[in-house]
Amino acid sequence: MGIVIVGAGVGGLTAALSLHAAGFRDITVYERVGTLRPLGVGINLLPHAVRELTELGLGERMAALGVAPGTLAYYNRHGQEIWSEPRGLAAGYQWPQLSVHRGGLQMELLAAVRERLGADAVRTGHRLVAAEPSGVARFQTAAGEVTVHAELIVGADGIHSALRRRHRPDEGAPVWNGLTLWRGTSRAPGFLDGRTMIMAGDAQQKFVAYPIGDAINFIAERRTDGPGAGDADWNRAIDPAPIVELFRDWQFPWLDVPGLLSAADEILEYPMVDRDPIDQWTYGRTTLLGDAAHPMYPNGSNGASQAILDARTLAYHLATARSTDEALAAYENDRRPATTALVLSNRRQGPEQVMVLAHERAPEGFAHIHDVVSPTELTEIATGYKKAAGFHPDALNTRPSLSPPAATRSLDPLEAAS
Repeated sequence: MGIVIVGAGVGGLTAALSLHAAGFRDITVYERVGTLRPLGVGINLLPHAVRELTELGLGERMAALGVAPGTLAYYNRHGQEIWSEPRGLAAGYQWPQLSVHRGGLQMELLAAVRERLGADAVRTGHRLVAAEPSGVARFQTAAGEVTVHAELIVGADGIHSALRRRHRPDEGAPVWNGLTLWRGTSRAPGFLDGRTMIMAGDAQQKFVAYPIGDAINFIAERRTDGPGAGDADWNRAIDPAPIVELFRDWQFPWLDVPGLLSAADEILEYPMVDRDPIDQWTYGRTTLLGDAAHPMYPNGSNGASQAILDARTLAYHLATARSTDEALAAYENDRRPATTALVLSNRRQGPEQVMVLAHERAPEGFAHIHDVVSPTELTEIATGYKKAAGFHPDALNTRPSLSPPAATRSLDPLEAAS
């Protein structure tokens, strides 16, 4: 018996790579869809996530996927700067921040899993229908039902996790906050210095843009009646024209927002949803990871990064604890309180609070931002979020590695820890 990972997204694939690097060899990833394709648009890997992928030997491969932004800047809806800060290496981190295409990242992780764990390590077309705390999982396939006996089952199957639903059958649909997102990429000229990520707007309407490769990734957001939380699907394409009209007046000297929206090949609609934090991830020999454990609003660009941290932390504890049960308890103790705080912080806008304050105090704009929001407030919001999310440079640069010491590994560490 080995380790079963449910879900071949960023979290599940990183978990497979992390467990393999920690000495585990019997690892299989089961994915619901029949064919994995590079879906989605841009995401940001923050320095704490890039550190973990670098320690997995993937640093150069990750860097080749996108752009390392040097600056993050917040503006109001009139294009006036509220706050700007260096990012990645420019901010004193030992690792960069990377803006990449989510599908490209997933495909690179998939390739690495198949290279290191074998071509059969990821099995597609397997939909989880049951998972027991004893470690028995049942999957539905085109050929019928398959039963798998595992020492550990890791649910990395996203916001609609079947494993989470097994233990919380009455949880219902994700929680929608009334905001709708429209995401896409455009082939368009760069803006500012070509390596800046911008966020403009307030709590009612916002626009985010940053370069990924030779394209610009964008997120347009507005409070609307929207499609509703039950339809959380990143891949619903919609007509761009109404979205362009919503942002018709957002033409800044340094960025033409309606022009960027008009240039998109496709715009995908998604309601901004999360789930309430839960008080338990682990049941017997099953546990949760990533969006299955703690789906959060994308404020602060932390979803994928937190899934990567989950994966690395789980592998570290499984390799170093005296028993599997002790390892799972340590993993949940490390990650659940931290991600609970982050989910709640993101509901309060996370670091984007600076835009909310500027709009509340000066909805028509300002002569100087410090007339309406003090430097101390701005700094405290930015620093506080970095600390809560685990990527303040001082803490990250000095934190011990999550790669388990070689001396703790064995040929079959899971059996040794059982």
